[in-house]
Amino acid sequence: MNPEELEVAPGTAHETLEGLVLQSASEEELRAALEKAFDYRGDVTITKKDGATVDGYIFDRHAGPNLAESFVRVIPRETGPKNQRVKISVPWSEIVGLAFSGRDMAAGKSWEAWLKNYAEKKAAGEKNIGLQPETLD
Repeated sequence: MNPEELEVAPGTAHETLEGLVLQSASEEELRAALEKAFDYRGDVTITKKDGATVDGYIFDRHAGPNLAESFVRVIPRETGPKNQRVKISVPWSEIVGLAFSGRDMAAGKSWEAWLKNYAEKKAAGEKNIGLQPETLD
C-alpha cells in the first residue's frame, strides 16, 4: 500500500448555476433547485405565487415533509429600516420561480486559476504580484 495514494482525493466538478432559471417546476425539481440555491454563493431571485419577487442570498433552509412546512431564509439585497439587514422566510409552497441571478462569488477562485493569472502577470513583467482579494460587486 502506497501512503501517497491514500492522500489523493478526486477533484470536485462544480455545476455552473449562474443565470439558470427555473419556472413552475414539480415538487421534486423545486426541492432539488432550492438545495442548489442554498449551496450557491450568489444571490437568487425567488418569484412567488402572487407575482412578488425576492432578490437575495439564501442562508438557511428547512426541508419539511411537504412544501407548506418547508421554507428558505433569505437576506434580501435591499436593506430594511435604518439600513439594517433583515432576514425573511419564504415557504416553498409560495415559490413558482427561481433564478440564479447574482454572480457566483466563488466562481473561478480556485488555486489553479490564481496560479495561471500569476504566471501570466509574471510573464508580462509585472512586479509585486501577490494574493490580492477581488472587489465584491
